[in-house]
Amino acid sequence: MTLSFPFLAPLQDLPGIRAGWVERVPALSITGDRDEAMRQLRPFHEAAVVEFAGPSAAWWRAEQIHGKFVATVPGSPHFTAADGLPVVPGADGLITRETGIVLAIYVADCGVVWLADRKTGAIGLLHSGKMGTAANILGAATKQMAEQFGSRAQDLTAVLGPCIRAPDYDIDFAAEIARQAGRLGIGNFIDCKLNTASDAARFYSYRKELGKTGRMMALITRDSMP
Repeated sequence: MTLSFPFLAPLQDLPGIRAGWVERVPALSITGDRDEAMRQLRPFHEAAVVEFAGPSAAWWRAEQIHGKFVATVPGSPHFTAADGLPVVPGADGLITRETGIVLAIYVADCGVVWLADRKTGAIGLLHSGKMGTAANILGAATKQMAEQFGSRAQDLTAVLGPCIRAPDYDIDFAAEIARQAGRLGIGNFIDCKLNTASDAARFYSYRKELGKTGRMMALITRDSMP
């Protein structure tokens, strides 16, 4: 389920890093709101995490409120979401420097940004859609990684995953994420260029499906330090 995708290769090539991406679940009909969709997707996503990191994996999720708060895990508070699994309240990004910790972010048109520091071993995962990009969550994450882990922007690899793009959306937040990465001096920024609204066989699209849709899941973990 968490197949290897070419756009994740720059992350996979870093020693100790594994990145994953779960697209639309075939034959699963979703007609409810976000909470109902997440309840339906839970068994598939739990199975994907087991496949990705093993049955005893410690995985963390963000509440995702379209803000720029980035939580450091483990150690952050959490509560039980509607699907019965814990999430970190108020967070749209997660960072860690511990091995064996799986970070997870969900998207359905918003952008997901994978982050990995080839020097310090820190990793991150961000939910950056229209509002998160406007708030510059990427800048908030790189600042926090610098303060907590000693990360330097030039040592970071950042990958922007599939998200909605023109002509299906009139705000090019993907281009703004790229501009932010450039201003921050991120050493290696890759945009996969895939449009979630253009391929209903692969992707969920909140805008195309008028809110009655599922969520893709992004994953990242570090097995060993560089």
